[in-house]
Amino acid sequence: MLSANPQSAYPDPDWHRRIATCILALVILWPLLVMAEFKPWILLDAQSLGATWQFVSTFFPPAHSAEFLLMVLEATWETIAMATAGMTLALLGAIPMTLIATERLSISRLGTGRIAAWAMGVRQIVRWILILLRSVPELVWALLLVRIVGLGPTAGVIAIALTYCGMLGKVYADILESSDAAACDTLLRNGNSRLAAFFYGALPSSASELVSYTVYRWECAIRGSVVMGFVGAGGLGQRMDESMKMLAGDELATMLLMFVLLVALADWVSAMLRRRLG
Repeated sequence: MLSANPQSAYPDPDWHRRIATCILALVILWPLLVMAEFKPWILLDAQSLGATWQFVSTFFPPAHSAEFLLMVLEATWETIAMATAGMTLALLGAIPMTLIATERLSISRLGTGRIAAWAMGVRQIVRWILILLRSVPELVWALLLVRIVGLGPTAGVIAIALTYCGMLGKVYADILESSDAAACDTLLRNGNSRLAAFFYGALPSSASELVSYTVYRWECAIRGSVVMGFVGAGGLGQRMDESMKMLAGDELATMLLMFVLLVALADWVSAMLRRRLG
């Protein structure tokens, strides 16, 4: 007589592999957690719980005076301006380097199928520059630039431009490399320039993905602008740092809510652009 549950008659043939994988993951992960000094039980310590409750209890109600809200709006607008200006400068640097780094747009490969040595050398130099730019986090750039140009949004704008130029150039090149090659090759073989092949060949099939990634990076730039404010780059982050030093939880709560609204705005803009391009 067959079993009422047909699955019970056929045990999982890979159960031993899954168990072995879990044990191996635990063996690898445990030393990493020890080296990272991961001790979550500290949060449950009586002293930690008391300090947490004392700080969080000051969050309610959030600060809502007219003067403070006006200051928050000015700092928020400064943060948006910092992120947008930095992204604009990053695009101005990333787009030309993308055109050079993308092998799909190479004219020298059309004849023999192989890229000329000089073209490969130039392309490799550009890729190294992109690696260098994105290897240094924007926070590190901001720490260096604050000491060069002084406190204020200028350091944040340049820091975002440098790091995000490397990120955008690299990802843009990867997206274009994965696009359909037929249109680009046809345009290039007919004597069109790299720009024409980019705008009329590669861009139409990759526009939605490029715009989506660009808006996502703009959202990341907004978050990065807030973080860089803690090192003196201005904006909402600098105001948050001042409130945290004064243990003003109500002010911090208001600025955190504003930060959430900023991220929601960036998500809405991204969705709207995807619908239009779709």
